[in-house]
Amino acid sequence: MANYKILSFDGGGIRGIVTVILLQRISQRLGSEDWLKKASLIAGTSTGGLLTLALAHGLNLQTMRDVYEKKGEAIFDDSWFDDVVDLGKIMGADYDIRNLEKELKRIFGKTNLKDLKSRVLVTAFDLDNEEEDKNKRTWKPKIFHNFPGKGNDRDELVYKVGLYTSAAPTYFESVDGYIDGGVYANNPSMCALAQALDSRSQEQTTLDNISLLSLGTGINLEYIKEKSVDWGYAQWAKPLVSLMLDGLSGIADYQCKQILSERYHRLAPVFPEGLKIDMDAVDKIEDMIQFANGVSIDQTVRWIKSEW
Repeated sequence: MANYKILSFDGGGIRGIVTVILLQRISQRLGSEDWLKKASLIAGTSTGGLLTLALAHGLNLQTMRDVYEKKGEAIFDDSWFDDVVDLGKIMGADYDIRNLEKELKRIFGKTNLKDLKSRVLVTAFDLDNEEEDKNKRTWKPKIFHNFPGKGNDRDELVYKVGLYTSAAPTYFESVDGYIDGGVYANNPSMCALAQALDSRSQEQTTLDNISLLSLGTGINLEYIKEKSVDWGYAQWAKPLVSLMLDGLSGIADYQCKQILSERYHRLAPVFPEGLKIDMDAVDKIEDMIQFANGVSIDQTVRWIKSEW
């Protein structure tokens, strides 16, 4: 059994409630939530980033679930006035991120990453690295973590990092020049694996000492049936976000499986045909609860007992 245990949570907006319920059900089967405290590193993107920060802050799963069930509608609140200002969602983000900011401030206060109870990795994307050298100025992935050593982000406010990783394009405006890390790592498992193996880290481990559990937020059954599509911006705009997120999650799954073999497990349930859940589908919370309660967790529980 490996000693270095990694928990990884996908992005997915309000679908994060699926992840929380799966964690609750697994914990019930195992007898408590103590298995979560064994994680050496918790990694997350977007809603998964929020779960990462919440777990590392010491919140229990029911408290996290309550946020989705009781605060989700307020976070994804879209007023008619906002739609008018944004020309029917064409010229502006769907939602005001200040509602999410208020909730994250309530939960985390002035806590810094260094104050968290666990090592964390949270993905975001920096729209401008602000390099004075114009030959080096560009956008780039940004990974926030609280590992000791040079170049860490231990002094960053937790609620701010939560906003950065959640600022999904078209859903929320950018925050301090950052957007959702889902644009490159909606499934952050490989990022977490790389961080654990970083030779510069004071807490570096070895590959054969790692076990990794990755959880998704539910996959929509989507496809493009035409064998040859001659599309431009207008036609690709709608499916491209889902295509990109699913593709990035899938390749990270493949890579981790190839590298870690039996010491890697992924629980990524697929929504049934006819049930499509968007990242802001607060009107389908009950559907997600029913779905998550019906997902088989037998293999996952067996894997945890064997590898965790």
